[in-house]
Amino acid sequence: MAQLEQVEGIILSVRDYRESDRLVKIFTANAGKRMFFVAGTRKPRSRIAPAILSFTKATYIADIKKTGLCFLRDAKEIHYYQTIQQNIFLNAYATYILGLADAALEDGVVDGKLYHRIERVLERMDDGEDPEILVNIFEMQLLPYFGVAPAMMGCAVCNDTTGHFDFSMRYQGILCEKHWDKDPYRMHASERAVYLLRLFSAVDIDKIGQISVKKETKQEIRKILDLIYTEMVGIHLKSKSFIDKMENTNFFKEI
Repeated sequence: MAQLEQVEGIILSVRDYRESDRLVKIFTANAGKRMFFVAGTRKPRSRIAPAILSFTKATYIADIKKTGLCFLRDAKEIHYYQTIQQNIFLNAYATYILGLADAALEDGVVDGKLYHRIERVLERMDDGEDPEILVNIFEMQLLPYFGVAPAMMGCAVCNDTTGHFDFSMRYQGILCEKHWDKDPYRMHASERAVYLLRLFSAVDIDKIGQISVKKETKQEIRKILDLIYTEMVGIHLKSKSFIDKMENTNFFKEI
């Protein structure tokens, strides 16, 4: 039986349903991901429509069911990630983050830690921090949800934690300099790029400050993460394809 509850949540996706309604997926802090039926939100005078815009966080009053559709009744304490909403570049990165979170967790599974991580990444992005770095951190820390755990703290062969390292797809993790010969196709990444990947895999999003990263290093990190998500995770979201196209289009860089 449905129960009326107040749940804090972040909008994941919105789609039209029938003539005047919408289906809204919300990542809630204490009820997991849920799909909500929202009646009449496509009508001009809908009171709840502003609360289900993309990149919005609010406290939602809803009938929560254990299975099937839930029903959204009202909302309060509405917060918009306005910078993200107004900037197509940030919009693309935030959409990718939300899409990854949706893919990583089954509906109805409560995960307050992941909810907080999404919330903090969106907040920091909205405040003007580098979206590429925030996405990289999120990607690295989401890997365990897909059952992927590359060896990042120590060499995949000998567990050595000091010295120079490179990333190896063959060994699914970093290799120390003594074992580089074991994989002639290792990434040949810079020391800085590997250091940052190791940092991103373990850093607390609440404690790390802003990080300045050169364009060339970002490209190295992006190449490694793309390989991990393609070869080890096995997903490539449409939102990621859009980012790839966007980054190769000067028009978007100028927005």
